[in-house]
Amino acid sequence: MKTKKTDKPAVHIVQKELLQPYNPITVNLIGAGGTGGQVLTALARMNHALITLGHAGLFVRVFDDDTVDTANLGRQLFTTAELGQYKSVALINRINRFFGTNWKAETCLYDKKSLSDTELASAIITVSCVDTVQARYDIAEILKNLAKNYGGRNHVKYWMDFGNSRSSGQVILSTLEKIKQPASDLYRPVESLPLVTDEFKELLLSSEQADNTPSCSLAEALTKQDLFINSALANCGASLLWQLFREGFYSTVGFS
Repeated sequence: MKTKKTDKPAVHIVQKELLQPYNPITVNLIGAGGTGGQVLTALARMNHALITLGHAGLFVRVFDDDTVDTANLGRQLFTTAELGQYKSVALINRINRFFGTNWKAETCLYDKKSLSDTELASAIITVSCVDTVQARYDIAEILKNLAKNYGGRNHVKYWMDFGNSRSSGQVILSTLEKIKQPASDLYRPVESLPLVTDEFKELLLSSEQADNTPSCSLAEALTKQDLFINSALANCGASLLWQLFREGFYSTVGFS
């Protein structure tokens, strides 16, 4: 029997619990570097706007064990007064002072060795801004395990991954499990969005830096990543998340 074709646009519809939650939506942000710092600022602005509109807002934890050095100044959002501090701590302290939030900095890697606490590892939305393919596969393994074995309030649902080369990049949204979709006369609801590590292996390999050694200066860092690529990607990803919260759906063009 042939499957009937449809011209309805494919969309992923967000569950009501994200749109009208009783508690802030927990977000784990992995990486506090060039892209992560920009994404954190965007999340803080989004949180402020959502609360103003009657939403419960966001609760963000930032994971990064790296410290601020001189090569980070200028391209990343740090000052000379923050040299030597943990990046996650410097950024979270600034955001909390400016926006009046109570978000948390975690001065560790997001990996199996560091995360024995499943409540800490699990968040409804995970956002990764990491440099290597291996780090993404490690994150994927943790999230898939949590999706199967952790059923707490912050049960993992979505994973947004940012990746970039010198002057280009991508933002990919995935689901960790099938999200029940309502019937729709206008759209073709899609319950699963493929994991970046499963669906986009070639893209990951092409985006990985050939040299991941730390830069010793801003000039050297700019030969590896263009000055504005991080902010451009952060704005794209933040716009996608904003669409999820405000419109309640995500256009899944190209997915089946």
